[in-house]
Amino acid sequence: MPAPRPLLGAVLLLFVSAAWGSAFPLMKDLILRLPVEDLLAERYLLAALTLLLIKPGCLRGLSRGTWINGAVLGVMFGIGQAAQAVALDSLPSAVSGFAVGCSVMITPILSLALFRQRVPRRIWAGVVLALAGMTVFTLLRGVEDHEISVLALGVTLTAAALYSGHTLLLAHLSKRPSGFPAYALTVIQLSTIGILTGGVAVRDGVSLPASVPDWLILAHLSVVSCALGFLARSYGQAHVPAVPSQILMSSQPLWVAAIAVIWFHEQMGWSLVVGGALMAGAMLLALPAGGAAAQRKVRGRRDLLAIATRALADQRVKRADPLRLQGGAPPFIDRNACVDAESCPWQTRSLKGGAEPSLERLIERATIIVRAKNLPGPGCCQSVTLLGRCLCDLMEETGQAHTTRLHRWFRS
Repeated sequence: MPAPRPLLGAVLLLFVSAAWGSAFPLMKDLILRLPVEDLLAERYLLAALTLLLIKPGCLRGLSRGTWINGAVLGVMFGIGQAAQAVALDSLPSAVSGFAVGCSVMITPILSLALFRQRVPRRIWAGVVLALAGMTVFTLLRGVEDHEISVLALGVTLTAAALYSGHTLLLAHLSKRPSGFPAYALTVIQLSTIGILTGGVAVRDGVSLPASVPDWLILAHLSVVSCALGFLARSYGQAHVPAVPSQILMSSQPLWVAAIAVIWFHEQMGWSLVVGGALMAGAMLLALPAGGAAAQRKVRGRRDLLAIATRALADQRVKRADPLRLQGGAPPFIDRNACVDAESCPWQTRSLKGGAEPSLERLIERATIIVRAKNLPGPGCCQSVTLLGRCLCDLMEETGQAHTTRLHRWFRS
């Protein structure tokens, strides 16, 4: 994956929310003629088949870990889908929608408990606004006269927790340095979900759409909502952290309400206005703040580091014949080593108690010493060490020729 691009990730996740939101009114219409278990199985299997037809070789050469991770992601989401579908018979749709929407609150709690990742206050505010908007869109719009099963409510909340775990695991895998095969993981996930939901559907036989319009609806649900939606989610979560991505994806009721008003000519009530405003505020808080500026700053630091590395590499010269040093203890260099103490800038700084040179001075002298390796004569004699021999003397012992162009600081 490339370097994180938060704005691109936010756009992809908003597309996911819109794609999943557009599926709700279509599924609501199609489940009147097709069992929900059959619809889910056919939807996910067709989505996986579509991605395989687009890129047939996407599953070749995958590591064992990729297959396991994809299967685990698919199992988590598939169990959540099957549990939500089964519990829907014992819950009002508004209560079921609110329970599933609680995943926006469960995600930061699981992130703190499992990965010790603290959530900023701005993101917590977005979580609260998203949950408030979810409440307005579901519970405050009215609950139909339907008996509420505590067991079904617990099953639906478990499904919401599985959705949150799916989001956290996908975000964790996208940060691995070994690579993130988003396309292959999406195909494996969709295939696993299709198999799990298909296992629930085959209990009383599998039904297929009976008309061309129903097949067109199923095609939209499979290709746009599932295939492209899951693919955009895999790539989007590689650029946006888990909790903000969950906030962005929780805006599905906003898209559902917009589609209902535009396509089905539903009246816009106060709940749509208030819920939409709360969801819009949550999305604004979840959007990355200063992402582009931060990325430019990081790239600028990397460029500066690369320039400094190249500059130092240009100063490094390999010697063809290393110095042949004589054995024995090195002589001690005292204050009388220089002809003129004032013209020997390293003399007073090299003795115990002398002034400490600045960092710029050290870099300057180090650069001079490195450059002097290419010069004939005692050009590198600008270095004195307490317990080392003068670099001039070492060069004289190797038979280097002297030159009068450079000032000789030390006595011969």
